[in-house]
Amino acid sequence: MLSVRLLGSFAVEVDGRPVPAGAWERRDASGLVKLLALRPERRLHREQVMDLMWPELGVSEAAPRLHKAAHYARRALGCADALVLRDDVVALLPGGPVTVDADDFERAAAEALANGMPGTAAAVLDRFPGEPLPDDAYAEWADEARDRLTVLRRRLLRQAGRWEQLLELDPLDEEAAVRQMRRLVRAGDRAGALETFARLDRALRRLLGTGPGPAATRLRDELAGALRERGRLSPADEGRLRQEIRFCRSADGVTLAYASSGNGPPLVKAAHWMTHLDHDWNSPVWHHWLVELSRRFRLIRYDERGCGLSDRDIPRPGFEDWIRDLEAVVDAAGLERFPLFGMSQGVAVAITYAARHPERVSKLVLCGGYLQGQLARAVTEEQRREQGLEIEMVRLGWGRDHPGFRQVFTSQFMPQGSRELWDAFNELQRTTTSSENAARVLELAGSIDVVATTALVRAPALVLHAREDSAVPFAQGRWTASQLPNSRFLALDSPNHILLADEPAWPVFLREVETFLAE
Repeated sequence: MLSVRLLGSFAVEVDGRPVPAGAWERRDASGLVKLLALRPERRLHREQVMDLMWPELGVSEAAPRLHKAAHYARRALGCADALVLRDDVVALLPGGPVTVDADDFERAAAEALANGMPGTAAAVLDRFPGEPLPDDAYAEWADEARDRLTVLRRRLLRQAGRWEQLLELDPLDEEAAVRQMRRLVRAGDRAGALETFARLDRALRRLLGTGPGPAATRLRDELAGALRERGRLSPADEGRLRQEIRFCRSADGVTLAYASSGNGPPLVKAAHWMTHLDHDWNSPVWHHWLVELSRRFRLIRYDERGCGLSDRDIPRPGFEDWIRDLEAVVDAAGLERFPLFGMSQGVAVAITYAARHPERVSKLVLCGGYLQGQLARAVTEEQRREQGLEIEMVRLGWGRDHPGFRQVFTSQFMPQGSRELWDAFNELQRTTTSSENAARVLELAGSIDVVATTALVRAPALVLHAREDSAVPFAQGRWTASQLPNSRFLALDSPNHILLADEPAWPVFLREVETFLAE
């Protein structure tokens, strides 16, 4: 007797004996068992098996793969008759009983849905807690069964009123989000309800390019109003629910987009590699940065020329253009004196602006930056060629559908990022600008050299740098701090150029910045 589990982690029992997970040394072997277990008769014609499992191969190439998969499956199951190829048919334990949890789930789900009671649906979900075929998310042979089982699971979650779990499966489900918001309100967690709305808003804008509908928006406004009346919605919390995007012109007539969020003391953020004011606001890459800084400050940030919502059809930019763009934004925002925050290439821009406008910059916060770009600090021909290859790769591959070209930068910026974060950053880079503009930015950033400018900076500076930063060497952060006349240096325990929301270095960064700017 065979018992096969397809919901949650794949597992098989033979006559009550569990097959060790390590026995499935070949993915094709476990895939073949799963494919046959999904069929009511536990069998398929060999050509159907080959078409489903290896659709890109011809019969002459797929047939040996099938025989190998069957061999390793039998070896894992420890039974020569457990998987049989005979008369052009591939069968799982022919003549013997095979039970599959997915079949039991479908029968129980059908009964629960016909019953219509929340408790009955909840009982089925508790009995079968696993997602269908989680290890085969990209296997075409599993698509039909996985979709069918997932639809059943969603219907049960809806009947059981398990809105939070339903949103985990489908973050775009607006009805589930509204129901979850109302549940949290009844439980007294209005802030949690607002956060549910924020997650829905981010998902809709990132994946569909639209915002929540009137029902969710109306409930969000009611919640914000109730918290405001009770004095539990601070100005910073209120400000972080939205950002205001405006436009100004730089000295040479280029239109620049800038945004303001939060209601605290001002903090200006110099532009850096690839931003998009609207997309960033809803991106899991940057959302925690923007929310937490807006909670504490009135955050002013902008898209550099050629990127995001700023003019993209522009002549080749120079470093002086970047300085003039920052000058235009702070003037348009009506700021007289303010702290200035620079990240990555924005560090050099912030240092240069502070040196030229000492009367306007109260303090500098510099994170993950450098005084000399990659080309400017190159000492070997190999290092110079590496910079040239990166620029050429951007020109050739940036706009293609395949994200592999952009992944080179993503893996440097967030080596500890999840697949979701990597995909989001890849998409952000593609959305932000053209391949030619991206190459120009990279080329210009590589030639930066502001070493001589540091001596002119009067503002106190806090310099932070991740110890294992893969994008900008740690030595550059240390050198930056050593060259500024009045600076404090803090090493962050992280390999990420862009700090992640769930890593220990992130709250350290926030605490140190807030303390420094409050002094």
